[in-house]
Amino acid sequence: MIEILPVTGLPEIRPGDDLAALLATAMTGLPGGPRANDILVVTQKIVSKAENLFVDLAAVEPDDEARALAEKTRKDPRLVALILRESVAVVRAVPGVLITRHRSGCVMANGGIDQSNLGPGGDGRVLLLPRDPDAAAARLRAALMRGGVGPDAPALIISDSFGRPWRVGVTNVAIGAAGFPALVDQRGMHDRGGRPMAVTQTALADLAAAAAGLIMGEADEGVPAAVIRGLAWSGMERPAADLIRPLAEDLFS
Repeated sequence: MIEILPVTGLPEIRPGDDLAALLATAMTGLPGGPRANDILVVTQKIVSKAENLFVDLAAVEPDDEARALAEKTRKDPRLVALILRESVAVVRAVPGVLITRHRSGCVMANGGIDQSNLGPGGDGRVLLLPRDPDAAAARLRAALMRGGVGPDAPALIISDSFGRPWRVGVTNVAIGAAGFPALVDQRGMHDRGGRPMAVTQTALADLAAAAAGLIMGEADEGVPAAVIRGLAWSGMERPAADLIRPLAEDLFS
């Protein structure tokens, strides 16, 4: 049976906090403590806060390109300047909407820059994504293994909430992963009727992130981490970057 367990008792995360130590302490409250086959899902927000990826908008000077795009999208020129700095391409720009391809390869609104739930002193500041979310996930999991959790450290997902083409609403997806296969390739396997599957690849990390999102929430729930227990998997470890469709196969952006 699969369980989704909230990781409670975490304080407001601040720059420089030992996030691994805080998570290790909080996970001692789980039934039976942390287990080797658990999957720990943490929000991008607490990872970015601990890594001090805050930017004060007052310190940003937009250039002509940012000002022109801000006028088109009706957004703060300083925010647009940061979005462009964090992105490698603009995918869509219309009034109220700016979708870009982040330097990590993820396509998302506003280059993944966050302005909500930033804690004390949040006014006038924004929070950036980790530049390499898979590396951030690997560092955090390694710190858990060195620290209070030890060799039973769970697999780890860094999640963020994305909108989707043709679908209303957001859902959690994995932008970073360590310790398990983020993508499971089932091509060549057979269905129940014996037919070989030609295209099926399962986004296991996205499924896990979305499941955790049911209790982590998007507003003021205050649950920035959750453990998924009882999910079986096999195969080689693969990063969340493997979930990003290659540009040559991208028919929509």
